[in-house]
Amino acid sequence: MELTLNNGVTMPALGLGVYQSAPEETAAAVDAALRTGYRHIDTAAAYRNEREVGEGLRRSGVDRDDVFIETKVWVSDYGFDQTLHAYDKAIGKLGVDRLDLLILHQPAPNRFDSVIAAYRALETLLADGRVRAIGVSNFMPPHLDRLLEATEVVPAVNQVELHPYFTQPEVRAANARHGILTQAWSPIGGITFYPGWGDHRRNVMEDPAIVGIARAHAKSPAQVMLRWHLQEGRSAIPKSVNPGRIAENFDVFDFELTADELAAIDALDTGVRGGPDPDVPRDAFFDLVIDEA
Repeated sequence: MELTLNNGVTMPALGLGVYQSAPEETAAAVDAALRTGYRHIDTAAAYRNEREVGEGLRRSGVDRDDVFIETKVWVSDYGFDQTLHAYDKAIGKLGVDRLDLLILHQPAPNRFDSVIAAYRALETLLADGRVRAIGVSNFMPPHLDRLLEATEVVPAVNQVELHPYFTQPEVRAANARHGILTQAWSPIGGITFYPGWGDHRRNVMEDPAIVGIARAHAKSPAQVMLRWHLQEGRSAIPKSVNPGRIAENFDVFDFELTADELAAIDALDTGVRGGPDPDVPRDAFFDLVIDEA
């Protein structure tokens, strides 16, 4: 299943995410995903595993041109020249000569001049054919408005936290108004059950509504959530390093949720964010130095 971006480029709707995947596990996960049938891999400079993504791609034997590779520029590399160099670092680590999608990882609201300069670098890379599409991540509607006022190319993608307990309707509506595709990180609610996030989280995987829908279709809760994203027109990038789960997460094209089931999942939204609030300035983000290629 493919989605068409606002510049006509097509992107597989379902991809493998590698956030928090240890470098030593990432190459094997990417290899397993590509052998399973995935053709979209999402990584980021700040994940520190771009080299291993490239290794997994080469190990799989799948042709580079058949795989949609997406990565992200970290805030410490924002700025026009710095972001052009961030691109060089990314392709050097991945071992490729171009990227399919390059996005800004965070909005950095208190240093927005650097965000605009970074995005203008993305526009240059796009115009030069070094990337096929550009976008943003974790941008809220006011961030998008500020960006669009100062730049020329509308982002193709906005990747945000999005799962049944946090559906971000305002962000999705703003994206839709501008013709920006919404892409979900933590699409199966991993952030609601990752260790170290506190004791008061509700695990979306165990939600009775989702478990009930999963039983009705003889599918897993994760598969139901991924199908929900796909049927509502979003891209989703579930993360796993387990080959069985990687394969399970891809096995979502042989069933369909009813309108009532989609509505029941939509109704689970709590409005409670699991990850960092993009409106809160985080100067510590700028302390992370991205290694050279």
